[in-house]
Amino acid sequence: MVNFALFSAGLLALVFGSELLVRGASRLAALLGLSPLVIGLTVVSIGTSAPEIAVSVESAWRGVTDLTVGNVVGSNIFNVLAILGLSALFIPLSVHSQIIRQEIPVLITAAALLLLFGMDGLVAPTEALLLLLGLVVYLVFLVRQARRGDNEHDPLAKKGEPKEASSANIETPAVKTRSFFASPLGSAFLVLIGLVLLVLGSQALVTASVSFAKLLGVSDLIIGLTIVAAGTSLPELAASVAAAIKGERDIAVGNVVGSSIFNILGCLGISGLVASGGLVIPNSVLVFDQWVMLAAFLACVPAFITGREIARWEGAVFLFYYFAYTGYLILASQSHQALQPFSQTLLYGVIPLTVIALAFSLWKHKRQVAPTS
Repeated sequence: MVNFALFSAGLLALVFGSELLVRGASRLAALLGLSPLVIGLTVVSIGTSAPEIAVSVESAWRGVTDLTVGNVVGSNIFNVLAILGLSALFIPLSVHSQIIRQEIPVLITAAALLLLFGMDGLVAPTEALLLLLGLVVYLVFLVRQARRGDNEHDPLAKKGEPKEASSANIETPAVKTRSFFASPLGSAFLVLIGLVLLVLGSQALVTASVSFAKLLGVSDLIIGLTIVAAGTSLPELAASVAAAIKGERDIAVGNVVGSSIFNILGCLGISGLVASGGLVIPNSVLVFDQWVMLAAFLACVPAFITGREIARWEGAVFLFYYFAYTGYLILASQSHQALQPFSQTLLYGVIPLTVIALAFSLWKHKRQVAPTS
């Protein structure tokens, strides 16, 4: 009960801390003269990944690198399969063309780099630095793109910040208000409180997660891939589902894709520099979980291209695979006798049928487009 209370308190602190950090930093940046567009592309995108960054860095600092790697890989799998799947069940999710042309290739490249760096079972500090530098280059590109005023690509929408929300939620210097929190001092105070909550929440969550792993007899990696990954992805889940319900369908997709990029390049980059000797990649992640993450990213390509939307049936498939993946992890951690028939059913039955269905959908889409091209 104590561990559960500690875990819950840590989770709440992460959610509220990230919210305060985003609000305070956005207002402070606006007061300093930055445009809402640039703020949305940088501050808001990083803010949605703040819980993952806090937990990953804290666990890496403590030497619990399995939890670090599990949190990032598990969060990305949860983002694509669970969040997109659930959001698409409410309403088919339209996908902005810029996400297909720019963000998806960046996301797949980041996942491929992680696979390459981790082939020897270790993401060395120099490799972690390269990941972090990749994030810096990506951010610089986004800011330059925004400053060029490339409205055709709508970069703000692809990162999950609706234009209406930008003008409503970010206080600009032109807007006069008596609120203390809209002032520079008040905005800085929100940032400070948000950072404190993130630090305290991450400490509580990591401590409780390690205790859970010991009590349940499972590894830190399994806890990171499941409970912690889902918990730290709550901001993305809330934002994407809310956007889908409101009809802001491209925002629901952009929020997930942008956060996943930051998770790989930012979370693992910083954590690899903090961890003593780099990040050790468990063998099970090397041979299974990283490939599941990459497969989930690749599955987005035909789903996004066909009509530039994720249909309800595709969302249901995504959600099914997340539950199947979680079920596999639970069965494997307990060495359950049902693991083998469960795995064979997925490998030889469900997965081939899914590939055929996606391929047919892509083929059908090309036939519909061909006469008009």
